[in-house]
Amino acid sequence: MQQSGAGGGRGCALLPLLGVLLFQGVYIALSLEIKADAHVRGYVGEKIKLKCTFRSTSSITDKLTIDWTYRPPSSSRTESIFHYQSFQYPTTAGTFRDRISWAGDVYRGDASISISNPTLKDNGTFSCAVKNPPDVHHNIPVTELTVTERGFGIMLSSVALLSVLVFVPSAVVVVLLLVRMGRKSAGLKKRNKSGYKKSSIEVSDEPSLVLPRSTRGKVGGETGGY
Repeated sequence: MQQSGAGGGRGCALLPLLGVLLFQGVYIALSLEIKADAHVRGYVGEKIKLKCTFRSTSSITDKLTIDWTYRPPSSSRTESIFHYQSFQYPTTAGTFRDRISWAGDVYRGDASISISNPTLKDNGTFSCAVKNPPDVHHNIPVTELTVTERGFGIMLSSVALLSVLVFVPSAVVVVLLLVRMGRKSAGLKKRNKSGYKKSSIEVSDEPSLVLPRSTRGKVGGETGGY
């Protein structure tokens, strides 16, 4: 009888452990996997897409919900900017009023949204949360959005292109001149080493002596006297 009681005690002790393992198994089985871009860069006035995808172990039903929230830089305050449950419900108030649109497909695991006419004030952190009961446990990925002026980037590109167009041809000309000077210097050294001398038929570079007319007559008279 004592052995039976001991066995029953061990069985009771195992029940809490089995309960924990079962709970963990259910937790893992009913969890979602959500992914989003960590960093997104956009330009003022140009539509931006915030991508969010999910994978659920349960079939998609009308109970599935999607929520996007926004948190400004250097602030702990968050605001809801989009909600989905069978239909899309973009925010009708706040900074993103009438600028959020649905860009996803729940049956393909896509919970993306788009921002129209973005401004520099839209910089901040965006969060994507998805629930598909009974799959309700999941991570909440965040996306850091950086909006800049495209004109500044174009100006830098133009300056860089102009620099290339100006300096590259100049560098080519300098190199060609240096090569030409080097060849001439090598030719002169070669002539000096071979003892080069001018021939009698070569025209001398030295200027010839030209006598004045009065001097010519004197010289001629002296010659005739002899």
